[in-house]
Amino acid sequence: MWYNMQDGRRVQVIERDLSEPDRIVGELLQPGGYLKLIELGLEDCVEEIDAQQVFGYALFKDGKHTQLSYPLEKFHSDVSGRSFHNGRFIQRMREKSASLPNVHLEQGTVTSLLEEKGIIRGVQYKTKDGRELTAFASLTIVCDGCFSNLRRSLCNPKVDIPSSFVGLVLENCHLPYTNHGHVILADPSPILFYPISSTETRCLVDVPGQKVPSIANGEMANYLKTIVAPQVPPEIYDSFVAAVDKGNIRTMPNRSMPAAPHPTPGALLMGDAFNMRHPLTGGGMTVALSDIVVLRDLLRPLHDLNDAPMLCKYLESFYTLRKPVASTINTLAGALYKVFCASPDQARKEMRQACFDYLSLGGVFSAGPISLLSGLNPRPLSLVLHFFAVAIYSLGRLLLPFPSPKRIWIGARLISGASGIIFPIIKAEGVRQMFFPATVPAYYRAPPTVK
Repeated sequence: MWYNMQDGRRVQVIERDLSEPDRIVGELLQPGGYLKLIELGLEDCVEEIDAQQVFGYALFKDGKHTQLSYPLEKFHSDVSGRSFHNGRFIQRMREKSASLPNVHLEQGTVTSLLEEKGIIRGVQYKTKDGRELTAFASLTIVCDGCFSNLRRSLCNPKVDIPSSFVGLVLENCHLPYTNHGHVILADPSPILFYPISSTETRCLVDVPGQKVPSIANGEMANYLKTIVAPQVPPEIYDSFVAAVDKGNIRTMPNRSMPAAPHPTPGALLMGDAFNMRHPLTGGGMTVALSDIVVLRDLLRPLHDLNDAPMLCKYLESFYTLRKPVASTINTLAGALYKVFCASPDQARKEMRQACFDYLSLGGVFSAGPISLLSGLNPRPLSLVLHFFAVAIYSLGRLLLPFPSPKRIWIGARLISGASGIIFPIIKAEGVRQMFFPATVPAYYRAPPTVK
C-alpha cells in the first residue's frame, strides 16, 4: 500500500495479526528486490534487524562446488541481496506505514468483500474484540497471502503443491562461503542454507510430494539424520545434526500458482494471493515489490479513484507491465526446481549435471542465469536462451566425440524433457504477454481523463 501512502491518499490497512510473524519463508530478498525497496523509499526496513548482505550463491553437487556471484559491479556497494528474519522485516514495514498521518493500521480479519452491482466497494471484517465492521474504499487491494480466502472471486486459482520445505535454524554455523546462499543438489531434491542473522543460518530441506515425514513420532528427525545429513557439506554437518536434535522443526507446503486474474472493478489482487512460484530461488518478495512499483506508477497520475469501471479498464495494463520481472522469476523458479531434482531417468541426470557444469564455467555462463534469478535482468527471452544453451551444452557432451545410438536416444529425450519442463510454464505465464507485451492493447492504456 506504500505507493498510495506517500501520494497522500487515505489508506486503511487491515492486518489479520499485528504481532511479529514467525515464518520459514520470505527471508531472502534478491538484489533486484532491494532495488525496488530503494525505489519505494523503504530500504531502511532492512536496517536494524541484523539483516545479512548476500552476494551470490554457492552450488554443491557430488562433492564439487562452485561460486556464483551476483553481477553487482555497476551498482552502489549497498546493493546486494538481503537475508533476515521475515517477521522483523514485516514489523519494520508496518512501523514505517503506521508513521504516516494518512494511514490507519488496525488488526482485524477480513471475512468478505462488499459487492454492489459487480463492483467491490470495500470489505467486511471482524475486529480483535469480535465486533463486525465494514470499511469502504474506492480501491480495495487484496493481499491476504498464499492461504487467501478472498482470491476465488478475483482470479481463477490453479494451485500446484510440488513439494514442502522443512525448516531448521542452525546456530553459530560457519557456511563454506560467507554472505552467500548455498544450494545442495541432493537426492531427492535441493537443500538450501543461507544466513538470516549474524548468528543464525536458515536451512530449508525440500521434500517432494504433498506428504512429509511426521515430526511428532520422530520420522522427520530420522529422515533428516539418515537421508539429508550425509549429503550436506562436512563444514555444516555438526550444526545441522545439532539443529535436528534441538527439535524446532517446521514445515511449509511450497505452492505454485500462475497469475490468472478476473479484472474486477473496485478490487485488485496482489502478492501470493495472486501469483506464486516455487520458493527455491527466493524470488517471491522481488516479484511482489516489483508489482508494487508498477502499480504505484500507474496510480500516481490519478487524482480520483471513484470511477471503478474506468479504473479497472486502466489497471488491466498492470497485468502486462508486470510480466517481464514476474514471468522471468516465475519461469526460472519452476524450471530450476525440476532440473535440480534427482531423477532415475538418464536424460534428466545428464541435464542436471550439465546445468551444474554450465554454471561452473563462470563468465557469461554463470552471470547470465544469476542476473535473471536475482531480478537484475528481467528479460524472458534471455532466460529461454540460457535454458536451451544448457540443454545444447549437455547434448554436445553426449554426442562428442563419437555419438552412439544409445547416446543419440538419450540426447533426443533430453531435448524433449527440457521442452517439457519450460514450455508448460511459459504457456501458463502467457506467451504473448511474456515475449510480445507491446502487442497487447492494455500495454498502451492511458490514465483516465478527469471529468
